[in-house]
Amino acid sequence: MLKCKTGELYTGSTNDIERRLREHNQGRGAKFTRSRLPVALVYREEQNDKSQALRRENEIKAMDRRGKLLLVRQTAFATSA
Repeated sequence: MLKCKTGELYTGSTNDIERRLREHNQGRGAKFTRSRLPVALVYREEQNDKSQALRRENEIKAMDRRGKLLLVRQTAFATSA
């Protein structure tokens, strides 16, 4: 999940997170992020295969903003402990 300079969140999937983040910040990512640069990675999950990744992406996209921010906060807390 990316956080745009506007505070908006963008959810997508990739098999190369560093490359994709770089593409987004170079204005070559999703149309949504192009006018909201820069973006920062705030949440990520790894899945076993592309099918699971796309399924999880859709689950996250269906969440409201509060649910997405909760994922971000829980992960930040877990990694800082």
